Amino acid sequence: MDTIASLFSFITTPVSWVIVQFHTVYGKIFGPDTGWAWGLSIVSLVILIRICLIPLFVKQIKSTRAMQTLQPEMKKIQERYKNDKQRQSEEMMKLYKETGTNPLSSCLPILAQSPFFFALYHVLNGIATGSTIGVINDSLLASARKAHIFGAPLAAKFTDGSSKVEALGASLTDVRVVTAVMIVLMSASQFYTQRQLMTKNVDTTVKTPFMQQQKMLMYVFPVMFAVFGINFPVGVLVYWLTTNVWTMGQQMYVIRNNPTPGSKAQAAYLERLTKHVTSHGKAGKRSERTIIKAIVAKGRDRNEFERKFINGLNKAGLAAQTDGSVVQSESQAAVQTEDGTSTSAAAPKRQQPKRQSKSQRQSGSAAASGGKAAGDTPSSEPTSLSKSDEPEDAKPAEPAEPAKKQPGGGTRSKAQSGQRKGPQRPKSPSKK
Repeated sequence: MDTIASLFSFITTPVSWVIVQFHTVYGKIFGPDTGWAWGLSIVSLVILIRICLIPLFVKQIKSTRAMQTLQPEMKKIQERYKNDKQRQSEEMMKLYKETGTNPLSSCLPILAQSPFFFALYHVLNGIATGSTIGVINDSLLASARKAHIFGAPLAAKFTDGSSKVEALGASLTDVRVVTAVMIVLMSASQFYTQRQLMTKNVDTTVKTPFMQQQKMLMYVFPVMFAVFGINFPVGVLVYWLTTNVWTMGQQMYVIRNNPTPGSKAQAAYLERLTKHVTSHGKAGKRSERTIIKAIVAKGRDRNEFERKFINGLNKAGLAAQTDGSVVQSESQAAVQTEDGTSTSAAAPKRQQPKRQSKSQRQSGSAAASGGKAAGDTPSSEPTSLSKSDEPEDAKPAEPAEPAKKQPGGGTRSKAQSGQRKGPQRPKSPSKK
């Protein structure tokens, strides 16, 4: 480990200088020799490093999104070469090379902060051995050796013997209890972070080597932290536990607000987005419009959750536009009134006539034809067969033939059918 730490000695001085600056601030509040002053200095170092790594984290997110856009192509390769694993891996590597994506991009934050980790380890190891390092002089060294976190010195390890722990002014039981609890918390936070990524933010419809790699890391990293954690000083455990908690919170934020398409996180996000948009009638945030724009651009390539989102907007009378905005659809368009206000009026739906049964149709047709033939229900309106100005000496028309029976049992009058048979009425009366 000393050889590895010496490789990062160029960064030891800057790391020790940052710790000393934070210790100066916290020492005025909690006291220079307290564990709070030195412990919070290490926590502040982690926060400062992670803030500096935000651009790298953004690059990691973009690379991850690029990997997600390749999911359909990966699925095609997987189905085409499902019986040839070697050819499948070769085609996957070829696809990564052509598109410029890197499946190992998720490890970039860990690799980037490794130099700071080893530099901090080297500083704390110098405190444990009583040697000055970087900008830490003799007075600061004596102050750091007096600092305890819950009874455990910053430089103490789980594997230290009782004589070494007593030289730091602590008991072996306190050191081992504190270090064991911190190792368990560190491993548990790492496992939860990786499991959250695998269970909520992965498109389960596509099985790729990238997913297998992430699943393997979910179990490998916690074991590595547990094994190597017993050789880490308490100060390094504070550093690594803080960075794990930061990573977990940062990932929870990304999964909630920018989930992977086809994942469970996307289903939950689109459900929340549907409720928000339908209640307000628009997409307010820029991030929401960006996601809606991407969904609209997919067209028929939308997944199940995205189609459900579009259908939910349509049912609410809204329509997603290509620019990511949401407007009222034509069926729920705003109608301007005379006083200038707008009201939402739905287009009237065409009502289908109620279907009648066969017996109702036959009884209705028989009643209509019977009434007209017998003259029981004279109409108040003049029909085309009668004229009010006809003279009395006009030749009366011959009686019409009786209505014929229809196969269904009812009768149909000639006037109803619109056909007139037999002798026709003269168009004008004859003059004598």
